[in-house]
Amino acid sequence: QVQLVESGGGLVQPGGSLRLSCAASGITFRGYVMSWYRQAPGKERELAASITNTGTNTDYADSVKGRFTISRDNAKKTVYLQMNSLKPEDTAVYLCNARSVTGRLEFWGQGTQVTVSS
Repeated sequence: QVQLVESGGGLVQPGGSLRLSCAASGITFRGYVMSWYRQAPGKERELAASITNTGTNTDYADSVKGRFTISRDNAKKTVYLQMNSLKPEDTAVYLCNARSVTGRLEFWGQGTQVTVSS
């Protein structure tokens, strides 16, 4: 059974930091591109950051470039999202996504809420 379990969300003040984690099980982790998506109330789901299966390449939405950093530990089957200089507009449910390098398989986590407010 495939599971992607996110953790690390919460309430933080503007300018603060959070580190999200997504622990994977039931998949050959090193064979998957890992991504963090986010969905704010009333808005479409958007890609925040992604990292290739080897960790060599990363990609970010323009809105988070320079503030967010995605990384992965293939030995621990975990992907991380370090979020700094958080803004109220970063408030959303953050979801972990795993997509096989072949593109044939895709899995989602349940999401973790991030709220940026004073």
